[in-house]
Amino acid sequence: MTKRVVLAYSGGLDTSVAVRWMIEEWGVEVVCVLVNVGQDTDNAESFDDIKARAIAAGAIACVLVDARREMAEEFCASAIFANARYEGKYPLVSALSRPVIVRHLVDQARKFNAHAVAHGCTGKGNDQVRFEVGTHALAPDLEVLAPARNWGMTRADSVDYAQKWDIPIKATKEKIYSIDENLWGRAIECGAIEDPWAPPPEEPYTLTRVTNPDPVELTVSFAGGLPVAIDGVVLPLADLIGELNARAGATGFGRIDMVENRRVGIKSREVYECPAALALIAAHADLEDLVLERDVHHEKARLESRWSELVYDGMWFSPLKEALDAFMADTQRHVTGDVRLRFEAPGLLRIVGRRSPKALYDHDLATYDAADTFQHADSEGYVKIYGLGVKTWAARQGAKNSTPPSS
Repeated sequence: MTKRVVLAYSGGLDTSVAVRWMIEEWGVEVVCVLVNVGQDTDNAESFDDIKARAIAAGAIACVLVDARREMAEEFCASAIFANARYEGKYPLVSALSRPVIVRHLVDQARKFNAHAVAHGCTGKGNDQVRFEVGTHALAPDLEVLAPARNWGMTRADSVDYAQKWDIPIKATKEKIYSIDENLWGRAIECGAIEDPWAPPPEEPYTLTRVTNPDPVELTVSFAGGLPVAIDGVVLPLADLIGELNARAGATGFGRIDMVENRRVGIKSREVYECPAALALIAAHADLEDLVLERDVHHEKARLESRWSELVYDGMWFSPLKEALDAFMADTQRHVTGDVRLRFEAPGLLRIVGRRSPKALYDHDLATYDAADTFQHADSEGYVKIYGLGVKTWAARQGAKNSTPPSS
């Protein structure tokens, strides 16, 4: 019986070539799984066109899964809870979509009685780790294949291979950029971007081109840590993200230009467009400033970077990530309220207001005017006791207490 492989299919050059290459080199049947996580298709191309390309390449079937709501309400929501930004900058655009795709890849492998799943990643990137570790966590019995790590073809070779087998690709040998996108943002690399000294070109940007030079002010409402409305209009999270991408991105907000540390040990220069992701994380973190108790707030900030690192490293389905999720979710019980954001071209965001029925901010305690209810005299004893240990150390062992040597 011919073995069957389920391939994570994007419709691009590498995965289209992978279909035919696996058939020819490994003698397998290939089922393609195309997961819609909010990526745009070309204006001249639909998802049906992409599915047709998979069949033309030799796949016995191509399954389209609409996972936009799942991506938003489970994966993006968890990232908002954790204020997730890898190395303090990158809001995990590609890293969030990979476990969504893996989940459906494994599901379809079971439905088609496949012995293996496959991806189109090379050996230099992070995504190979995310696909393979995620699959091993959900289905340790499945083999994971990576044809692009085996075939030894350059991009030009892959284009020639597709032409040889009449695979209707849109890629050319002159393609400059590699772009991955979903509803959380766009990741752009290759071409001039690979020179960390060169300014990123304008050409690949789509979400953050300035089309509205006027300031934009809006209010995002949160309930239990989740954004639920913009300017009082309640929206499903996927739609809210799309609305904010459009309104914030039109002012040029949402670009990231960074050198990041890949999981495989390579430093790479990456450019991202993430207007909604960055705006929602900024608004959410600001609301937490207002409502979280001090020790919880400080501990959460310490764990946020660890959560982000785990997801970046492909550990979405792992016991530590699961445990941190429970902590993050518990901290969100009172993160309810409104945050007012002001976007100004080109690319500036300022948070200009926040309010919450659960706020721990007390005006009468914080103010210095006549309404002040803070008992200033109570601080004298508190400060003395708080500093007693340092005072004792200074008197007995501190450097300033020692007698300087005679000359």
